[in-house]
Amino acid sequence: MDRIYLDNASTTFPKPDRVARSVYEYMTTAGSNINRGCYESAYDVEEAVFDTRQKLAALFHGGDCRNVVFTKNVTESLNVILKGYLKPGDHVLVSSMEHNAMMRPLRQLEAKGVSFDRIPCSETGELDLTAMERMVKPNTKLIAMLHASNVCGTLLPVDAVGEFAQAHGLKFLVDCAQTAGVWPIDMERMHIDALAFTGHKGLLGPQGTGGFVLREDMVPLLEPLLSGGTGSVSHTEEIPPFMPDRFEPGTMNLPGILGLKAGLEWLEETGINRIRAHELELTAQFLAELKGLEREGLLRIVGKKDCENRTGVVSIQTLAVELSQAAFELDTVYGIQTRVGLHCAPAAHRTLGTYPTGTIRFSFGWWNTQSQVEKTLDALKEICHGN
Repeated sequence: MDRIYLDNASTTFPKPDRVARSVYEYMTTAGSNINRGCYESAYDVEEAVFDTRQKLAALFHGGDCRNVVFTKNVTESLNVILKGYLKPGDHVLVSSMEHNAMMRPLRQLEAKGVSFDRIPCSETGELDLTAMERMVKPNTKLIAMLHASNVCGTLLPVDAVGEFAQAHGLKFLVDCAQTAGVWPIDMERMHIDALAFTGHKGLLGPQGTGGFVLREDMVPLLEPLLSGGTGSVSHTEEIPPFMPDRFEPGTMNLPGILGLKAGLEWLEETGINRIRAHELELTAQFLAELKGLEREGLLRIVGKKDCENRTGVVSIQTLAVELSQAAFELDTVYGIQTRVGLHCAPAAHRTLGTYPTGTIRFSFGWWNTQSQVEKTLDALKEICHGN
């Protein structure tokens, strides 16, 4: 039975061959730490890491590549930014579609005196821009939100929110876990002060890679969450004041970062516009047929039913078959791998009207094909009709 992988919103698979080769070559031919070893192989790795920073700064229009900081994932990045910037008494605006990577740090901070309010979104996940004006308080410091929903794929209007934040003297933090490498992101044009990214999804790197990018004026406003050895200014026990060392203590995931570099090189050659067009073509094909099953009363499409302002993520609720059973049959009978449940986003499911049941999520990537979409639709029809 052929495998049909439709869980790219969780992590892209497969990765370009060069990603695995880069990880392997580092482990077998380099193996050096950076900022520590004073020899040629260490300098070569350091140059490759610097090149990766440059590629990320260029991709996100983030300015100085020294303000690109590597972490393990977008969750760590959001923790560093939120806990480094917010203080007791501060107020934050978030969307009602947030992932727990945003909400759990905010809940921790809430216990220490930080408050937040949720900007309402519609049942298709679209942000109510008109609500923001009345939600800003004298102590509001930050607007923080994801770029696109990991549950239903709806894009949030970060351009408009960035303009609003700038007009009201607020900092703007964006979680681009679902869009980096697929949708264009311009930190300068979108007025994004801090961008949190993950390496293993649209950027096609290995798991355990990610980071954040800061605008220059955000750097001194963040207190480092972690501290330790950086290999620089080793004569002092104080945290280095300069970037990126200020936020990068300890030994880095160098095999992962070099794998991420290879993924970024593949993106540059392939083009994110081509990738996005392919994913949305498959999404349109999938949605067109799902609408027929929805009209039969066999399932519900969650979120938007067209390809306007969305990613290649589609969630459904099967009405004739229990969700987990349908997902189990998709995998074991048809070889179709999806994600079922609440997807670490209870707030989004409450907004979409799917809490606490959850959804089955299908997420398309570059290596998926029209034939795979057709096979998936055929499988769903059989499952919904009772085989």
